[in-house]
Amino acid sequence: MPIRAILTDIEGTTSSIAFVADTLFPYARARIDNFIAAHPAETAALLEGIDAATLKRWIDEDRKEPALKTLQGMIWAEGYRTGELVGHVYPDAAEALRRWHAAGLVLAVFSSGSVAAQKLIFGHSSAGDLTPLFSGWFDLATGPKREAGSYTKIAAALGFPPADILFLSDVAAETGAAAAAGLATRLIDRAAGDSFATIAP
Repeated sequence: MPIRAILTDIEGTTSSIAFVADTLFPYARARIDNFIAAHPAETAALLEGIDAATLKRWIDEDRKEPALKTLQGMIWAEGYRTGELVGHVYPDAAEALRRWHAAGLVLAVFSSGSVAAQKLIFGHSSAGDLTPLFSGWFDLATGPKREAGSYTKIAAALGFPPADILFLSDVAAETGAAAAAGLATRLIDRAAGDSFATIAP
């Protein structure tokens, strides 16, 4: 069967790891205290029993904690609204996503960042608003990225047999899990010169 849908990771795949590590994480870390103080009603239930020091440590450790991911997304939303943040998307990725969408392929995202954060990076990207290209958004609420069951759930949600979906990621453990679920996969190694321009689904 031909590929009918493409599921993509973000960090290291469509977007630079450096943007996330060197721009987004420090931006959120520097604003956590003030943001929590300014938005007590919005953050109280989310952060029940979690203090700012713990959140900062989790950022430093790149922990995939749902509460942290949600809070980071809320902080980043303000940065994107004010123009302090512009989402990095590789030019070849933006061009390919537009080409694939125009060709009728269904596009979706699976990232450890929250769905809200995913929409921010693509909605306020250096290539413009790319969110209309996507039909599905999946984060850790679906399941871990290194477990086959997560990809089985995504295939069901997209309405395609797993073999009809191509998953793109820079992490071998993730493409391995997707392959175990029956998806086609492509490991992207930006450091080795890989780009979306070479992908012909």
